[in-house]
Amino acid sequence: MESSIIKSPKIKKNRPFKSRKKGRIRLSKIKYEEKILQIKRVTKVVKGGKLMNFRAVVIIGDNNHKVGVGVGKAENVNLAMDKAILNGKKHLINVPITFKDSLPHSINTSFGAAKIMLRPASQGTGVIAGGAVRTVLELAGIKNILAKQFGSKNLLNNAKATLLALSLLNQKIQVGKYQSIRKRNFYGKNMKKYQNV
Repeated sequence: MESSIIKSPKIKKNRPFKSRKKGRIRLSKIKYEEKILQIKRVTKVVKGGKLMNFRAVVIIGDNNHKVGVGVGKAENVNLAMDKAILNGKKHLINVPITFKDSLPHSINTSFGAAKIMLRPASQGTGVIAGGAVRTVLELAGIKNILAKQFGSKNLLNNAKATLLALSLLNQKIQVGKYQSIRKRNFYGKNMKKYQNV
């Protein structure tokens, strides 16, 4: 007679609970401020007649160091705005801000026919800018700055030119840190540091 060996089920030992690593915060959890820059009615001539759509331009920012411009098109105004907000959250950029709530140095950029000049200002100056540029800079968290727009008065192009200027400034700072010790010390002393960037 063969002896049958009965295997007892394996008992799992109580292991200490491992906490998951904290990754990046989801966009839905962060609260952003939204400002409607423009709502336009756009008509397109087709074979059957005319198609009417709406285009919404929304600027999104957290008043700290993140800002983005979103564009949405739809047959309904509310749907166009929702699309613009979602688009803006996808294209957020980090803005370099000094301890004086200004920029580290001046920059000139152009987007299409719109040309923008941004200059740092001393504390207490405020935001001296107009139109779309002012809205972008305020939502980015910059409080002391001089800005001037040349050429086109198109709101969307001016907003995108400002965003381009801020992103180019970011690149300039990243490159400057590796160029010389003097520049690295300057940016280390004057620039604000952020978490979850």
